[in-house]
Amino acid sequence: MRVFVTGATGFIGSAIVRELIGAGHEVVGLARSEAAAAALTGVGVSVHRGSLDDLDSLRSGAAAADGVIHAAFVHDFRDYAEANRQDSQVVKALGEALAGSDRPLVVTSVTALLTPGRLGTEMDTADPHSVARVASEETALAMASQGVRASVVRLPTSVHGDGDKGLVPTLIDVARRTGVSAYVGDGSNRWPAVHRLDAAKLYRLALESASAGTRLHAIGDEGVALRDIAALIGRRLNVPVVSKSPEEAVDHFNWLMHFVMMDNPASSALTQEHFEWRPGQLTLLSDIDRQAYFGN
Repeated sequence: MRVFVTGATGFIGSAIVRELIGAGHEVVGLARSEAAAAALTGVGVSVHRGSLDDLDSLRSGAAAADGVIHAAFVHDFRDYAEANRQDSQVVKALGEALAGSDRPLVVTSVTALLTPGRLGTEMDTADPHSVARVASEETALAMASQGVRASVVRLPTSVHGDGDKGLVPTLIDVARRTGVSAYVGDGSNRWPAVHRLDAAKLYRLALESASAGTRLHAIGDEGVALRDIAALIGRRLNVPVVSKSPEEAVDHFNWLMHFVMMDNPASSALTQEHFEWRPGQLTLLSDIDRQAYFGN
């Protein structure tokens, strides 16, 4: 297949690109800059110039492809509502270009939109109070009624692996800067997690075989307690591991507070059953217990 990929140079997208090429697909990557275009060309990917702000460029890229994987997202937590609004518009534009063709559209969502405090499954719809990618997911799945083989891959709170610049590295930076590795309360709240290479394989499987309207969970660890993550960071940095009250944690974690408080366990049992997908890479705690996460 000729596959149009947004976010093709990103942490997850670059792994998806390698997975697709390894399976014999031709990849066309969205590139906004010369640097992105050069990076794509360097790994054998054709370049489609455009950006998430240019909906016409997205439509033309999708129209010329046999399938689309949307892995890009503007991670601006200062205006998360706007980032989600933009993402929904991107999904709509991509879907419009594929309408009536039965070509696949694989869209990225997150398990964070599920009801907190209980094990989320692929059958669960979004918590109506969630501020995560609810609109993007609903927009994508609505495309199934318009002749698009649309599916959604929900990513967990932590997607880890070499090159990670996400939440765990941020926790490490906070601990290094403050001299303590902290969690909130008893630290029993949980993050689901997956290795980026396992996630990339699931995107390929969704592209190749997911039915319209399918939700897939890219979950390796169903739920890792925050106190266990904090304990590992404390051991690696040789700093105390401490509990913070919610009031203390606001100043300590700043914008990260929302994620540090999150209790979002999730299952991938149905995904594993239906797609013969098995996470085979390192678990979260095993992966971050490497020097690659802590520098020199």
